Amino acid sequence: MGKALLKVFTFMIILVVIFLWVGHTITAMTGGERKAQAIVGINPEAGEAIFWGKGRCHTCHSIGDKGSAVRCPNLGVFGEKFTLPIGLRAAERAKEREKQTGKPYTAVDYLLECIGNPPAYVVEGYKNEMPIVYAPPISLTLDEVKAVISYLQSQGGEVNIEAISNPPGEGKNLLNRIAAAVSAGGGDPTNGEKAFFDASGAACGTCHTVKGNGKGVGPDLSAIGTKGVKYIQESIVEPSSTITKGFESFKITTKDNNIIVGLKKGEDGEGIELLTAKGEVVKVPKSNIAEIIQESKSLMPEELREYITVKDYQDIVAYMLLQKG
Repeated sequence: MGKALLKVFTFMIILVVIFLWVGHTITAMTGGERKAQAIVGINPEAGEAIFWGKGRCHTCHSIGDKGSAVRCPNLGVFGEKFTLPIGLRAAERAKEREKQTGKPYTAVDYLLECIGNPPAYVVEGYKNEMPIVYAPPISLTLDEVKAVISYLQSQGGEVNIEAISNPPGEGKNLLNRIAAAVSAGGGDPTNGEKAFFDASGAACGTCHTVKGNGKGVGPDLSAIGTKGVKYIQESIVEPSSTITKGFESFKITTKDNNIIVGLKKGEDGEGIELLTAKGEVVKVPKSNIAEIIQESKSLMPEELREYITVKDYQDIVAYMLLQKG
């Protein structure tokens, strides 16, 4: 019995060793043995360390003959298809994007788009498989994204840190998008907009408006991004903690024991008008009011966090952060 257990144990040890060796070999083949050095800042050296390290870019991309990944386009000079390194190729791609979108594009704009919105342009012959690198599990910071772009620029092109940090064209929107996503823990603003207006999901648009879209039961959120991520997160998780002036809710109990809760929209000698969470205006005759009190709770449901996913929450926060009026 003891010998049998020893054999099983020995076999398991050998299996683990083989597994570790195979994993190390595959990582080395794709360039993953390049450890991220203690290089910080927005520069090609830091970007190179991130590309071959934390960013895991090398698992899909090679640069010329560095690495062996073929899942996504080679970012160096390689074969007949890639005759220009990405630093020069980006300028050509930018011209294509300008024609396709009708918007001005620079090489930096194109590189930012590749990272900030990968589905926007997919190289012919490849699939849209690039992960969102500023979301978990990779979770690059905004400066790390900029550093990677500077490294890509250095592949045959001219490194322009100022253009990366302050892009003049479409890149500015993309940079804001990435910054919002990073602040929201990796949320995707595009998905956040969909979730915001999805009547079967978060359904925020049934009470709030953003740039004219939605319903005006609650505050207009077109400039909420100026208040910062903490305020936005608290407003979703604990909506009653801060109630915008003018949006306090009132509860009216009628003499026949009906209860109406809503925002006070008007009052005259005959009655009081309340705007309910459903967007309906209800006028209650004063002669039928038994009690009216101002609620300490917001009309916004406290349990919202219980029926939206963590992903939707992060995406909505990212979308809100982009709303700056």
